[in-house]
Amino acid sequence: MKVPILVIKNLPASGMAIFPFILLKSADLKRDAEIINHEKIHLRQQLEMLILLFYIFYLFNYLINRLKYGEHYLAYRNIIFEKEAYDHERDLNYLKRGNWFGWLRKSKTS
Repeated sequence: MKVPILVIKNLPASGMAIFPFILLKSADLKRDAEIINHEKIHLRQQLEMLILLFYIFYLFNYLINRLKYGEHYLAYRNIIFEKEAYDHERDLNYLKRGNWFGWLRKSKTS
C-alpha cells in the first residue's frame, strides 16, 4: 500500500496515522520499516471503522484505559488498536495476508 508520508518535526510521537497520511517526526524514520508498518496497520484500522468511528473508539478506549490503569503510557499501550499494531509491526506481511479487524481479537484480551 503506497501511502503519502509527511514529516512534521514537532509531532508529539515518532509516528502517527491520520487517514490517508502517515506523519513522522523525522525524515530518517521513512527508512524504519517497522514504524511504517505500524502506522499502515492504523490506516487499515481506520478504513475498517470508516475513519471517523476509529477516532471515536480510539479516544473512548484510551479514556476507559486511563481510568483502569491510571497512567498515560499503560492506557495508550492497552488501546486495542495499539495492541494490534505493536503485536504485528515487525511482521511486514501482516497486512498482505488480510487479517481484517484483527483489533477485535485484542478486545478479548483487554
